[in-house]
Amino acid sequence: MIGRLLAVLRAPAVRAGFVVLALGACVWALVSQWDDVTDAVSTIPGGTLLGATGLSLVYVSLTMLSWRAVLADLGSRLPLRTASSVFFVSQVGKYLPGGIWNVLAAAEMGADHQIPRRRSVSVMVVSILVSIVTGLALAVLAVALAPGAVADRYGWVAWALPVVLVVLLPPVLNRLLGVALRVTRRPALEEPMTARGIATAAVWALLAWLVAGAQVWLLATAVGMDETFASFALAVGGYALAWTVGFLVVVVPAGVGAREAVLAVVLAGQLDAGGVVVVVLLSRVLLTVADVGLGSGGLLLARTSARRLRERPRSDQVGS
Repeated sequence: MIGRLLAVLRAPAVRAGFVVLALGACVWALVSQWDDVTDAVSTIPGGTLLGATGLSLVYVSLTMLSWRAVLADLGSRLPLRTASSVFFVSQVGKYLPGGIWNVLAAAEMGADHQIPRRRSVSVMVVSILVSIVTGLALAVLAVALAPGAVADRYGWVAWALPVVLVVLLPPVLNRLLGVALRVTRRPALEEPMTARGIATAAVWALLAWLVAGAQVWLLATAVGMDETFASFALAVGGYALAWTVGFLVVVVPAGVGAREAVLAVVLAGQLDAGGVVVVVLLSRVLLTVADVGLGSGGLLLARTSARRLRERPRSDQVGS
């Protein structure tokens, strides 16, 4: 199934159409909530919005660095510029229903840089596992600090964490990747994942969670939440919990709806109903803006790189 989808994506017209459709889905996610967004923006100081937007951009960039660390560990070291292009463009695919389009897009774009498609798919899978494990570790904070309703509904994160953590142990992870590749009749990976590679990716992922939580905390304190370390920890853990639950709802583009519902429950004890709505709405919108902006920038980088590759033989010929 994945092989057939990758074959379809190799057609230039299909690739261009995919990017247009994915970016269109991002824009539609913003336009469809425009009235609510403008109402929410009016309640937040401009400086706070600017800071939250900056944190959103940093968060997405840190997730790219985590993905890049896994890619390097599996044998493909990309310059920062190239990695940014591949990752940021592929990530707009998560706004399309299905939950696999960003993975397929990363595999197809990576092939332009001599990265085997099987490796790209494995890299994205490992990166997601790293995000889940680190996210669950921080989600425990939300369960401990949030109202009792959160513990009743999401207390499973406490026992799910050690179970998923085992999967990231190199011997277990490499064996699982090998089995998955054999089942799908794909060649084995040339390089196994190492403990150092997993640890590096996990550090970047943890930093990303902290920045995402800081974005939520900045918005929440602007509408009434106390500016304390406990509230910051709640925002970090709450966003990590919301992302994890939203990711499991793969049929919904980028976890739309599910993620906001979880974050609303976590923040319910800290803000009134109106404040919760403002925070969850703006947090989602600003992250979408970051995806659109970085995805558009990545597309520009990809086109610039492609033009340079086309022009290089001519330059060499002129100089010879």
